[in-house]
Amino acid sequence: MNIRKTILIRVYVAFGLMVLFALTVFGKLLHLQYVDGGEWRAMVDSLTIRERGIEAARGNIYSNDGSLLATSVPEYELRFDAMSIPAEASDIFNSKVDSLAARLSAQFKDKSARQYLTLLKNARAKKQRYVLIKRDVSHQDLKVIKTFPLFHAFREGKKRYPTSLVTVRENKRILPFTNLAARTIGYKNIKGDTVLVGLEGAYGSYIDGKSGSQLMQRIAGGVWVPVNREVEVAPVDGSDIISTLDVNMQDMAQRALEKQLIISDADNGCVVVMEVKTGEVRAIANFTRDKEGVFREKYNYAIAQGADPGSTFKIASFLALLDDGYVDTSSTVDVGNGTYKVPSHTIRDSHAPKKSVMTVKEAFEQSSNVAIAKLINTYYGDKPEKYTSKLHHFGLGKPLGLQIPGEATPWVKMPDSRTWSKLSLVQMAYGYELRLTPLQMLALYNAVANDGELLAPLFVKEIRHLGNTVERFDAKVLNKQIASKEAIHKMQALLAGVMTDGTGRRLSSPLYTSAGKTGTAQMNDGARGYGQRRYQSSFAGYFPAENPKYSMIVVIRNPRKGYYGGAIAGPVFKELADMIYANDLTLHGTLADRKINTAGAKLPLTLTGSKAASSAVYQALGFQPSNWNHIAQAVDSVGKAAPFKEAQMKEGVVPDVIGMGLSDAIFTMENAGFKTKVSGRGKVINQSLAAGTKLKIGTPIVLALN
Repeated sequence: MNIRKTILIRVYVAFGLMVLFALTVFGKLLHLQYVDGGEWRAMVDSLTIRERGIEAARGNIYSNDGSLLATSVPEYELRFDAMSIPAEASDIFNSKVDSLAARLSAQFKDKSARQYLTLLKNARAKKQRYVLIKRDVSHQDLKVIKTFPLFHAFREGKKRYPTSLVTVRENKRILPFTNLAARTIGYKNIKGDTVLVGLEGAYGSYIDGKSGSQLMQRIAGGVWVPVNREVEVAPVDGSDIISTLDVNMQDMAQRALEKQLIISDADNGCVVVMEVKTGEVRAIANFTRDKEGVFREKYNYAIAQGADPGSTFKIASFLALLDDGYVDTSSTVDVGNGTYKVPSHTIRDSHAPKKSVMTVKEAFEQSSNVAIAKLINTYYGDKPEKYTSKLHHFGLGKPLGLQIPGEATPWVKMPDSRTWSKLSLVQMAYGYELRLTPLQMLALYNAVANDGELLAPLFVKEIRHLGNTVERFDAKVLNKQIASKEAIHKMQALLAGVMTDGTGRRLSSPLYTSAGKTGTAQMNDGARGYGQRRYQSSFAGYFPAENPKYSMIVVIRNPRKGYYGGAIAGPVFKELADMIYANDLTLHGTLADRKINTAGAKLPLTLTGSKAASSAVYQALGFQPSNWNHIAQAVDSVGKAAPFKEAQMKEGVVPDVIGMGLSDAIFTMENAGFKTKVSGRGKVINQSLAAGTKLKIGTPIVLALN
């Protein structure tokens, strides 16, 4: 054998050994991966330590008046460490475990004491350190549970033993007022795709706070156990949100809206109340009828539902005409018999006009479709872009930029739009071929009430952390002056006229003035168009008319028992405005400003009573008591007098209560020591015992009322 063959044999052997070694290693890897992999993974997992995020307590959401709208309440998961008491101290464990089982059974009432005892002893026998006892335990219950045997640190002799209780805290979000403005308060869904709704979603970065962390170790059975009883990094609680909502107004708005939705048998609706000068939203309610026929807050129509606004949009068309100087409120328009023919279409008024020629003021008050379509076509027919540009200048062509997500993008058609037709201009004049949300429509009415200044609606006024202001939000001005002062004032007069002489006159109040506009629009039903005869009823306005403080819009969709805006949406406006007026004393002015006895009526009779108390009442009402002892009458500024008779209340002496109301009579009699029996109603016309008679205390006296 020559040397060459010897070398080759050695090379082949070496190479073969290397290949064999490689195959052996590869085979071992496969064996570890697929044969012994489960066992080794379990071993690795049992030794794995990882960080678990500790959720921070989310910040609260408050209403404008300080009421709590949303808050986080801690809930706890209770675990039992059966080996916190060492094995050599089993006698101490056994001496307390029976009592612990009995206390747990009495507290939760879900298992018997024997069942709890079996659970605890089995955990001890198996040396388990993280046995589930109860989930969703409140903080108040936890304070009680921490007093149970073994669930608090204790001392036996000279040795101290730790608690066997392990708690895991979770934060539960609750709304103290349940469904009050629930959709506006919103939520933040972090399961799967992130969904941001309302204030909770929009201000999550503030409300969420900063999560902490705790080291967890996986033990046998795949259970994760805290390495230490205390967290390694403590969470930082979130900031608080101060909203603009008013709890009382919100409650009133929801009740008024829901009542009318039921009466009109509608599908859904919304109402928004906004403060004129600041743009702060005081109430926003949205209701949808569910499958059970119950109205619930499921969708925020006020900010997300774009639709043809109908006749409430006429405010924009008339304002454009006034601002461009084409018409005045006294200008006239010929509406004929209430029809107006345009290419391939005839525009009709809902009711035949009482006269063929009417002023602009009358046309607006009577909500004439023919009048506004004819006026817009006459003055903008050859330059439609001037009209549409005006609408965009009013702020109707772009979103308001709300503080909460979900605002629908408005659509105000332009002449260069692909869908522009010969009908577009006249249809837009009275609120069709447009897409606006109720809140976008309200912003325009609020701008007119605010002398032309367009504001973005405000939902959050302040962010606080630990009581300190982090950020403050003021009114955001979108357009300082949407139209000339002269045009705005004329528009204000037109809106006030609707409530005194027009379609809203049944909604006016004798206590305060208001201004607004009714609206009725056929709803577009997708591919089927307007053929289904489904309507949207609306009303938008503000009050008081001479010095507006609140603006409001009401929209009710697909009512089945009527459809005109004044009859369907109007009652919600009136009821809510009445309630707000009754509760907001700033709308009433001072006593000196109020008109008392404007009809010259006789002053009300001053009944028998305390001179001191009566004097205080007179002074509060602006009357001056004069010469009580001799003249015995109170005189007002115009010389009218009200007779006064002072009650003499002396124990055991029958007082004179004739002429008093029942409550005053009973009060006087009982203070004199007598029992009363009553017949009839109204004022006292007779008493069974004469005034001034001395009788035994407790003697019954019969009062006859009429």
